[in-house]
Amino acid sequence: MEQGLGEESGSHGFTSGETSMDSDAPGRGVLPVVRHLFSLYLVRLNRGHGYSVMLSFFEPLIKDKRLVLAWHLKLQGGFDDLVAGCLAVGLEVTELNEPLSNEERNLLSVAYKNVVGARRSSWRVISSIEQKTSADGNEKKIEMVRAYREKIEKELEAVCQDVLSLLDNYLIKNCSETQYESKVFYLKMKGDYYRYLAEVATGEKRATVVESSEKAYSEAHEISKEHMQPTHPIRLGLALNYSVFYYEIQNAPEQACHLAKTAFDDAIAELDTLNEDSYKDSTLIMQLLRDNLTLWTSDQQDDDGGEGNN
Repeated sequence: MEQGLGEESGSHGFTSGETSMDSDAPGRGVLPVVRHLFSLYLVRLNRGHGYSVMLSFFEPLIKDKRLVLAWHLKLQGGFDDLVAGCLAVGLEVTELNEPLSNEERNLLSVAYKNVVGARRSSWRVISSIEQKTSADGNEKKIEMVRAYREKIEKELEAVCQDVLSLLDNYLIKNCSETQYESKVFYLKMKGDYYRYLAEVATGEKRATVVESSEKAYSEAHEISKEHMQPTHPIRLGLALNYSVFYYEIQNAPEQACHLAKTAFDDAIAELDTLNEDSYKDSTLIMQLLRDNLTLWTSDQQDDDGGEGNN
């Protein structure tokens, strides 16, 4: 679950699939694979000359052990970067032409969500410190804080670009015409990562990533309305994040409220179609939609009241 998209305002976003994974641990036989892939991932990070050689050597290991490797690393804790990196390398190495399983898809989404989430949180904190430091007028401190913020931005941008590259080059491209759920899942993910870029971008660069984010969300929204039940957790999660995009990024509270309310009302009207397997996810997202609506409506009323007093 991805909460606190804009922590200052209290809006909620959602990463589909995180609550629906198993907890079965792989056996010890995966440890050699972990060591091999860790070396491979380090090479990838450094863009070393031995990259292509190592890819050919480890291809069978990556192809066969991708999922069990990811689980092992996840259970160890603190290895989100490695999980995401190894999954990404696995996709690149095998030139994946078949779709990911739901479990693999969720692992990839959650691992990268944790990686980028740490950078987003750090960026918010350092940006707040930068504002306070600027008010103090200490040039040396201002420069130090600015340099650190820019470092975090580069890391965040690199993670986002990695995800967007995977989505465009493998995951979205390999969805068939009838794989509506996967298509919506990946397009939502694309909209999310362009949104994360928009949070730290400025000027023309921001305008470009905002446009890309809205395009991905809009395409996913149209597909979900045509092919998925209003109570489907992926459709609801998309509506939640798309509405947050309107509120936080586009500064369009009326559109945000309309989208969130429509999604909530449509789901309420068809609660009898709610799948037992997805009941927990769906009702949780509906609660987040309602929480956001309450918050945003209150904010609008406060703004209207303030204008009336001026």
